Amino acid sequence: MFTATSNLILPSTTTGSFPRPRWFDTSMLGRPLDTCMLDVHFREKFQDALAVVISDQERAGLDVLTHGDFHVDEDLAGRAWHHYPLQRWGGFEGDHLQPEQTTAPWLHYPAGTLLNEIYTGWRWPHVVDKIEHKPLDYPKLWRMAQSKTRKPVKFGTCCSQVMALFLDIHTPKYKDKRQVIWDMAEAMNKELLALRDAGCRCIQIEEPTFHFMANTYGKDHEEVKFMIDAFNREVQGLDDVELWIHTCWGNPNMQRVMEDTSYANSIEIYLERCRGDVWTVEMKDRNQKDLELFAPFKNDLKKKIGLGAVSHRTLQADRPEDVAAEIRKALKYIPADRLIVSSDCGFGRQGCNREIAFYKASAIAQGCNIVRRELGLATSYVPAADPLLQIDVVPGRSGAPTAKGAAQH
Repeated sequence: MFTATSNLILPSTTTGSFPRPRWFDTSMLGRPLDTCMLDVHFREKFQDALAVVISDQERAGLDVLTHGDFHVDEDLAGRAWHHYPLQRWGGFEGDHLQPEQTTAPWLHYPAGTLLNEIYTGWRWPHVVDKIEHKPLDYPKLWRMAQSKTRKPVKFGTCCSQVMALFLDIHTPKYKDKRQVIWDMAEAMNKELLALRDAGCRCIQIEEPTFHFMANTYGKDHEEVKFMIDAFNREVQGLDDVELWIHTCWGNPNMQRVMEDTSYANSIEIYLERCRGDVWTVEMKDRNQKDLELFAPFKNDLKKKIGLGAVSHRTLQADRPEDVAAEIRKALKYIPADRLIVSSDCGFGRQGCNREIAFYKASAIAQGCNIVRRELGLATSYVPAADPLLQIDVVPGRSGAPTAKGAAQH
C-alpha cells in the first residue's frame, strides 16, 4: 500500500542515516530508551538532534524524511546499525571477536586495508539462549521524529538476516543459523507491528541478503529461498504500510564490501518474490550498471523503484543537474510514476560530514524539480534553493534579494 508516496511523482528522499551534530555526543550503550530519557542531558540532546535532522531535511526540500538513525550509537564504522536489536533482545550475551572460520566468505579482507580493520575490529554477542523479542522502542522513536514535521517520516531498521552474518551459536537450543534467523525475523516482526500500530505508515527494511547470496550461490539455491521466506515472515501483517526494501553493496565507513555488485541474479527476487512496495537500489556509485535490467518490467512494475542518484561514498557534493541527468537515464527504463529518487545508502555510519550530506540531499530534491518541470509536473518547495533565504548575501550584488523581490515572493 502506498501511503508516503501515493500522490507524489518523482518523490525525493534519502536512505536513512545522517551525520550527527557535533554536540550530540551521547550514546545509549544498550540501555532502554526510557532509561536514557530519564537523563535530562540525554533527553535534551536526543530530542534536539532529532529536531535538527528533521529540519535539515525539510530545508533540503525532501518529500519523505527519515529519523537519521540517531538512536543507534556512533561507533566504529556504524556497527550499532546491526547492534541495536542484538543489545536488547533476549538470547544474546557478550561482545566477542568473530572467528575467521564463521565469517561470511565475502567478508574476508587482507591486512592493511580499512575493511580488514572494520571486520576484525567489530565485536558481536554470542547466541546463548532462545532468542526472545524485547521492546526496541521503535514506536516511541517514530513518534518523537514524526511529531517534528507534517511530512512523512520513513522509519528504517536493519534486516534480521544481515545481523545473523556475524553471530556464533553457543547453545544447544539452535542447530544452525536458519533457526536463529527465523526467530530474529519473528522478533523483528513483533516490533514492526508495534510500530505500525503506533501510526507509522512507511517502514524500511534494510539489507536483506538476497543480492549477496544470489551472486554466490545462485538465485534458486535453497539458502536464498529460505532467506526470502524469512524476509516475508519478518514483514508479515504490514499490508497497510508502505514497505520499503533497501539494498546496497555496503556502507561501513562509506566502504563497498562486495566485488560482484550485479543485481542480475536478484532482480526477479526483489520485484516478484518479496513482500513490499518500494525496492531501493544502489546505482550512482555503480554508474547505473544493471539499469537496463528493468526494461522487461517497465510496463508491469509491481513495486516502485528507489533510485540511488547520489553516492554516499564520495565527498563531492552533487549538483542538482547531475541528479537530473541520473533521473533522465532511469526514466528510459522506469516510468516516472514508479520512480523514487534517493541516495545509494545513508550518510551516517562514520560517513561524511553534515554539510556535505545536506547538500547531497538538497541536490536530490532540486534534481527532481528540474525533471518535474521538464515533464510539466508540479514541483516541491526547496528552502535551501530559495534566493531570499540564503544565509550570506552581499548587498548590491547582482541577483541579491531585494525588498521588492521579497514582497513578490
